[in-house]
Amino acid sequence: MFPGFEERDIDVDGVTLRGAVGGDGPPVILLHGYPQSHVMWHRIAPRLAETYTVVAPDLRGYGDSSRPDAGADHAEYSKRAMAADQVTLMRTLGYERFAVVGHDRGARVGHRMALDHPEAVSAVALLDIVPTRHVYDHVDRDLAYSYYHWFFLTRPAPLPERLIGADPAFFLRTLLGSWTADGSIDAFDPVAVAEYERCFSDPESIHATCEDYRAGSSIDLEHDAVDAAAGHHITCPALVLWGNRGFVGRHYDVLDIWSRYAHNLRGSGLDSGHFPAEEAPVETLAEIQAFLTDVLS
Repeated sequence: MFPGFEERDIDVDGVTLRGAVGGDGPPVILLHGYPQSHVMWHRIAPRLAETYTVVAPDLRGYGDSSRPDAGADHAEYSKRAMAADQVTLMRTLGYERFAVVGHDRGARVGHRMALDHPEAVSAVALLDIVPTRHVYDHVDRDLAYSYYHWFFLTRPAPLPERLIGADPAFFLRTLLGSWTADGSIDAFDPVAVAEYERCFSDPESIHATCEDYRAGSSIDLEHDAVDAAAGHHITCPALVLWGNRGFVGRHYDVLDIWSRYAHNLRGSGLDSGHFPAEEAPVETLAEIQAFLTDVLS
């Protein structure tokens, strides 16, 4: 699904990350979300590779990347650990400074990368999220209904793992369909869906991705609280995009919220649900290209 790209397994401090690498030009890393893999960028990455060197990895625990043990405090799936993976990955490939584009969980990793590694992140684009800390600080009935998985996946193992594992393909397809603008999976390429199912059906992946959410409700919030107390913000140029027909676009004033976390900010809504890169790829690509052209020129 990535013509002209090379699929590679790259060791980063004992964790092996699977990724697709292609193109030529300034480096850009694309980070996927739950419950997907780097394949979600198949409508974006080849076009970006006409101008940029594009790296699209699977996050630890996802796709064909390693699934390390989380530890008692879930720290191995903290966004800090995941962010360090990606910085090391890019340095291993020879890139000390690069732009980050992330969706969903990948956007949360991108947010942490911009905070922890400002010397490495030249620009960051965050798709269809508001900061984790804001989400947990503003829980209401609408969020609990729409983001029920945030609370389900954080339950102690093995409860969610056993329930999801009973029919992982059904769970994955139900999530994908419930988050699109039209409530179906019609926007997704069937080849991509089959790839998501292949990876997500691995019991170790189900457990690892639950650990991602367990970290999000615990150690990630601890890290975020430290940054908030210190007044840390994203200092590089930042773009936020969201689906006007998804929960984030309906529920939040996205730019207003992110203005409290980033100094140099721009953004807009797109005619999509939660998956703009797959539901509205032309518009999403145009926004990302315009942003990168402006900030990297």
